[in-house]
Formats: sequence, structure tokens, C-alpha cells
Amino acid sequence: MRSVRRRLGRRAGSSVPARSAGVAAGVGCGGTEPCRWDADQAVTVLYDTHYRDLIRLAALLANDVTIAEEFVQDAFVTMHSAWRQLRDSDEALSYLRRTVVSRSRSHRPAHPEPPGRQPALPDGGQVITYPEPDPLAALRTLPSRQREALVLRYYADFPDTQVAFVMGISTRAVNNHIARGMFSLQAVPERRAAPRPARDSGPA
Repeated sequence: MRSVRRRLGRRAGSSVPARSAGVAAGVGCGGTEPCRWDADQAVTVLYDTHYRDLIRLAALLANDVTIAEEFVQDAFVTMHSAWRQLRDSDEALSYLRRTVVSRSRSHRPAHPEPPGRQPALPDGGQVITYPEPDPLAALRTLPSRQREALVLRYYADFPDTQVAFVMGISTRAVNNHIARGMFSLQAVPERRAAPRPARDSGPA
């Protein structure tokens, strides 16, 4: 959160206030009416609530935790600027997810992790670790749209309509990307299990 505050401070000449119990509980919202946070409060509360989930999402898409942190911090900074156009915290969260997906889409890791290993998240958290064969290694070979659709649908557990909104495409396109991605993933074990042609050892 400190890095987001510093970036916002450089941008606006002020810093985001530290989280308070009153902000987290929605004090001052007036009865049962939705809390209308200002931009600083929105960043503080949404960061506390969703930062780690957004990091995991970005790390799965980009396969680079350091870059994932940058993407998520960028998303919070741009959300702060766009807060006046967002109607509520749900819309702000969708904005954050769309920004993270968009940033991740343009990233291609220079040094991908070896199969069977995943980098640790901050504070000792883990993305996911699989023994060989590694489903995430196979996932990284997919086109970006197929990878996004599968991660959002099966990792984030979003319904198709929400996947479509975050990706900015139709639900029909989402289903097409999921179907193609699943077909490609199912073909990976078959390719690995296929017998290799015997090497010609030459004359005895």
C-alpha cells in the first residue's frame, strides 16, 4: 500500500490516508444507504480487501510476481483517477480486474519459470504449485485470450457474463476461447505420451 500512496502522492501532491476502522466499517454512510467513499477511501478499502486476489490473478496471467505487483499498483492508481466516473465499489473492482487483465495481456515474460515451479507471492503466499506435468506450464503456452478466459473462469470462478465483462468481449466469444483452450490443454498429455521415433544409432 505504501508504494501506491507514494505514486498517488507524486501524482496529486497528496497521499492516500491510512486505513481506519471508520472507513472499513462504512461509518458516516447514513443508515443502510451505500457508502459513498471518496477516491482515497476507495483505494484504501479495496486495496485491503482485494489486493492479494488481484496479485494472484495478475501472476497467473503474466507468470511474473514482480510485474504482477506493478500491474496491480497501476490499476489502483488509474482507478483513483477514474473514481468520479465509477458508481460504486463493485464497479471499481470490475475496473481493477479489467485493468489488470489488460496490463497482463501485453506482457511476455523474458524468463518464464521452469515447469513444476511457481514463484512465491509476497508474505510467503503461493500462487499454485503442481508436480510434473505442470498444468500452469501448459496454460502459459496458450494464446492470451484463451489463457485469460480459463484463468478467470476456473481460477477466479467468475460466471461467463463476468468473464466477458472483464475481458471486454461477448459471452459467446468467452465460451469459444474456453473450449479452444481446454482442447489445447487436453492435448498436452497426449503429445508428451506419444512415442518418439527411435534414433538412428548408425552402423554397429
